[in-house]
Amino acid sequence: MKLALLATDNREAFREYHKSTPWFGMAPEALLQGFERLPELEVHVVSCTKKLMQSPEKLAPNIWFHSLPVPKIGWLRTGYQGCIRAVRRKLRELKPDLVHGQGTERDCAISAVLSGFPSVLTIHGNMRLIAQVHRAKPFSFVWLAAQLERFTIPRSQGVICITNYTRDAVAGLARRTWVVPNAAEASFFKLEPHPASGSEPLILFVGHVDMRKNQNAFIRALDPLAVGTRFKVLFLGLAGSGDAYAEEFFQLVGSRPWCAHAGFADRNTLQGHLREASFLVLPSLEDNCPMVVLEAMASGVPVLASRVGGIPDLIQEEKTGLFCDPLDAASIRNGVARLLANRELSRRLAAVAKTRALERFYPMVIARRHLEIYREILGDSSTER
Repeated sequence: MKLALLATDNREAFREYHKSTPWFGMAPEALLQGFERLPELEVHVVSCTKKLMQSPEKLAPNIWFHSLPVPKIGWLRTGYQGCIRAVRRKLRELKPDLVHGQGTERDCAISAVLSGFPSVLTIHGNMRLIAQVHRAKPFSFVWLAAQLERFTIPRSQGVICITNYTRDAVAGLARRTWVVPNAAEASFFKLEPHPASGSEPLILFVGHVDMRKNQNAFIRALDPLAVGTRFKVLFLGLAGSGDAYAEEFFQLVGSRPWCAHAGFADRNTLQGHLREASFLVLPSLEDNCPMVVLEAMASGVPVLASRVGGIPDLIQEEKTGLFCDPLDAASIRNGVARLLANRELSRRLAAVAKTRALERFYPMVIARRHLEIYREILGDSSTER
C-alpha cells in the first residue's frame, strides 16, 4: 500500500530553515516510528514550507520525504490555495492509494480532502472547540482554523479520532469515525525516572502558556500549599509575546521562588525533566489527547490532570493517574498535596500507567491499527467504484 502522509514540518513552524532534517509533532513522529516496522506500507511524507530547504530523500527504508516550497501568498490568507495546488501536483506524480492529513490546524487537512485521492484525517486539536474556549474573534487564526475544520471533515472518507471526545465533536460532520489514541515515541518507554531524594520535589507542567492550559489559576491554587510545603514547579512551553495571559503568567512566576519557566523543550530536554520529575500536572480547561500525558505515562511518571475533554480516555482514576477539577482551586491543591505526601501512591500509579501505555500507546500498536483502517477505507472505495 502506498500512503501519502501530509504533516507539518516544524522547520517551517519554527522558522528553522537552516536545518537539513525535518521534524514533526510528537504524535506524527511516533506514528512514523511504527510505520518503519511495516514493510508492506510505502509512506510518502509531504510537507509545505515557505522557503526551499535542504531535505533528505528518505526518513526510513520505507518512508520518503517531500518538501514543497509554497510562496507566502499561498497560505492562510488565500485559504491555503498554494499548498493545495502544490500537494495536488506532487500526489499526481506519486499516485498514492490513500492520503492521510495530520491535523486541522493548518494546511494538511484541506490539502488532503482536495487532493483528488481517497483521504482520511486525524484531528489533534479540536479547532472548533478551541475557538469557543478562546472566544476567538472573526478572522483570527483560531477562528479561521475552526472554519477550515468544519469544511474539511465531511469531505474526507473519515476521521481518526484520538479520543471519544473528538468522536463526539465530529459526530454530526464526519462520514465515519475510528477512535485510535496517539502513540508515544519509543524512547519514552525506556526512561527510568529518578527523582532526587532529599531535595525539593519537582512538579512538571508542560504546555503552551495560554488560558486553555490554565497555568495562572494553577499557580494561585498552590499559594496556600507553598507556605508550609517544599516543592518546585517547572513550566515548559512557549509563551506568546504581547499576550495579556502570558504577561500575567510571567508576573506570577517571577514573584514566587517555587516557580520557574524554561520555555520550549525539545524531546531530549523534556525527557531529562521527566527523569527528575516527581509527577506531571495538566489542569487544562480543554484538551483532546495531550501528548505529554502519554509521554509521562510511558516514562513512569505519575499524572494529575483535569477530568475534561479526551483526558479521561487516557487515565483511569486511582489506577493510572489522578483527576482534578480545573475550575476548583481546592481540587487542584488537594491533588498536588496528595501526590507530594504519598510516595507509595505515586509509585503504584506510575507502574500501572507504564504497563497500560505499552499496551495502548506503543508506536507499533498504533501503526498496525492505522493500517487496518487504511485497508478498510480502500476496501470500501473499491466497492463504491
